[in-house]
Amino acid sequence: MRIHVATDHAGFEMSQRLVEHLAARGHEPVDHGPSSYDAEDDYPSFCISAARATVRDQRAGVEALGVVFGGSGNGEQMAANKVEGARAALAWSLATAELAREHNDANVVAVGARQHSEEEMLAIIDAFIATPFSGAARHARRIAQLGEYETTGAIAGHEID
Repeated sequence: MRIHVATDHAGFEMSQRLVEHLAARGHEPVDHGPSSYDAEDDYPSFCISAARATVRDQRAGVEALGVVFGGSGNGEQMAANKVEGARAALAWSLATAELAREHNDANVVAVGARQHSEEEMLAIIDAFIATPFSGAARHARRIAQLGEYETTGAIAGHEID
């Protein structure tokens, strides 16, 4: 599977280890930056690039997911979710990573590099990658509603204030 990876200075060292970890497990990691450590860098462009590439690959029929992380993962998740078609979930445990895929068909996971040990982060990311979407009708319906709102600003049959 192709895995698009992005971070900022807070996760720079971890991103290098993650790319090696993913490659060792047979995945095709694509690093969207940064390419060098800069304590003043900004995560939005890196995370948006990873999310765009993930969505583009999926729409082209390529099996792909994204991983974005920084100090807390919050800003990185917000940046990725600005991309149409991205469903980025902040995961802080194995359960939240698995449920993001199983119930929400999340295609990008955000993790806080300063919130977890390397071992915990890798386990969370591995769980996210390994967990398939359940395909349950109620989950598919809700995901479709999110996509509909994202593109039209409305959800058919539901009033939005």
